[in-house]
Amino acid sequence: MSGIGLPPAERPALRRCVAGDLDEFANSYWGLRALLSHAGDLPAPYDDLFSLEAADELLSRRGLRTPFLRVAKNGTVVGDGQFTGPGGVGAEIADQVRDDKVAALFASGHTVVLQALHRTWPSLVDFATQLSVDAGHPVQINAYITPAESQGFSAHYDVHDVFVLQVAGEKHWTVHEPVHVDPLRNQPWTDHSQAVAAAARDKAPVIDEVLGPGDALYVPRGFLHSAKALGGVSAHLTVGLHTMTRYLLVQELAALAADQASLRAALPLGFDPGDPSQVSEVLPEVADLFIKQIQSTSPDDLAGRLRRRTWSGNRPAPLAPLAHAASIASLAVGTTVRLRAGLRCRVVPGAPVVLQLPDRIISLPASTADAVVELCSGAEHKVGDLAGLDEADQLVLVRRLLTEAVLVTTSP
Repeated sequence: MSGIGLPPAERPALRRCVAGDLDEFANSYWGLRALLSHAGDLPAPYDDLFSLEAADELLSRRGLRTPFLRVAKNGTVVGDGQFTGPGGVGAEIADQVRDDKVAALFASGHTVVLQALHRTWPSLVDFATQLSVDAGHPVQINAYITPAESQGFSAHYDVHDVFVLQVAGEKHWTVHEPVHVDPLRNQPWTDHSQAVAAAARDKAPVIDEVLGPGDALYVPRGFLHSAKALGGVSAHLTVGLHTMTRYLLVQELAALAADQASLRAALPLGFDPGDPSQVSEVLPEVADLFIKQIQSTSPDDLAGRLRRRTWSGNRPAPLAPLAHAASIASLAVGTTVRLRAGLRCRVVPGAPVVLQLPDRIISLPASTADAVVELCSGAEHKVGDLAGLDEADQLVLVRRLLTEAVLVTTSP
């Protein structure tokens, strides 16, 4: 298993999830083994990222709607109608979270699951953006708040890798080896529910520990896990990494095969796809055509499809529209700018220079090549100091990239 590819000093979010050597984690644990990291071996607790008070604010004052909230008990998810209602005057919607109903459910032992906090809670928006950069895989974050001595979900596996970050209280975690190794997103644990239940009941766990505030647990996709709150209210963040796999390349290779006319040709009239003997008549030809398509595919062709499919998995750092517009209007020589945090991009020098972004491609004059490479490096640069352009052309280039939301200013 290859490493994530960034020097440890440049992976601050990942550092908060994993104790010990990050290269060892990348090579020996990532996708392979569960890992418990104790609070004393990690940089800081997680109360700067989330708290019970933050959960209360989201549930009572932020106009939260489904599907940003789930409620469950002992593996059974409560219907939305049991904790939502109309928004009242000026907010004529029917599915806003009702704080009083959530309070009653929580008091009766239900777990509250705040979903997609990487889009709704500022500190976790920033953390998810950085972790996605650190790990190279899209990130989502949910919070699980569980009453004392309660369990929200029974043993199951996820189809993405998970970092569990314990925020408050204590929770007893049990982790078992997979019954289905490296599941894809269309291979949920319910497809193997009997094997999951048997393994959780009969096999020795690989981790059987109590997590306290500041502890972290890495659970690769497919590993069975369950958790139970102990003597008080427990809250943890589940940081999911939507792992890109080799099968992703297979899917995109198959999509590229649609460009080959011979593979688009109709099957014989009256063909029965459920008859193995009829399938056997066409399979060798189709397989041969597909193999030729794979062999003729260039890395550039495949990378282009992968870029469009994966680079938008996480949004880049939030952009304040009014402040950003003001920074464009006030741009001057001496203004410091940098690449927008979390934005995936690739510079292809040439005539023109091509700047590849998640949702589009920008073409720029060949003379800007050195300056564009500098600006997209992630480091801060001052207008006036960019290579190969006079000040007037630097202003034109930077203003264009600010307008495209590629750059942000870091000084007036």
